[in-house]
Amino acid sequence: MVKKLSKIAAKKAASPAGLLDSQLANSVKDSAQQIWLAGMGAFAKAQAEGGKVFDALVKEGVSLQRKTQAVAEEKLGDVTGKMSSMASEVTSKAGASWDKLENIFEERTAKALGKLGVPTAKDVAELQRQVAELSAAVAKLAKSPKAAPVKAAAKVPARKAAAKPAAKAPAKKAAAKRAPARKAAADATTTA
Repeated sequence: MVKKLSKIAAKKAASPAGLLDSQLANSVKDSAQQIWLAGMGAFAKAQAEGGKVFDALVKEGVSLQRKTQAVAEEKLGDVTGKMSSMASEVTSKAGASWDKLENIFEERTAKALGKLGVPTAKDVAELQRQVAELSAAVAKLAKSPKAAPVKAAAKVPARKAAAKPAAKAPAKKAAAKRAPARKAAADATTTA
């Protein structure tokens, strides 16, 4: 097959039209070879300068990443601020609602306990204050010199009754009447 093609090419080259075809084929061949060589040169040059181009692209990528990151952080900061303000607003509203609910509960509980006759903390505090005042007054009375004559007066009639042995019957009645008085006086001094 190659021999056949070679013979055909040789016949055409011998003819005047073949000469024109041969020149055209040679120029196409030369042109294709130049294109091939240009491609090889471009490839070699791209390999040599490829590192430089790659480094330039990396630098541009880093710059672009920094800009993008700065914008993203700014937006994130804005969103975080808005979320924080919303959260604090919701928290304050919830706290206010909780306080209202707590006050309502306390009022209703106090009302129910009042109806049942249970003393409140105020009532207990007032009673404690009054007890403290009374204790102070009793202690003051116990230390005062006026308390001593009351005891002595209660003892004096008992001694006089014992001194009169002739009137035993009336003395017993008087002593019986005085016994509750003595007991009341003794109770007054012990409670005071």
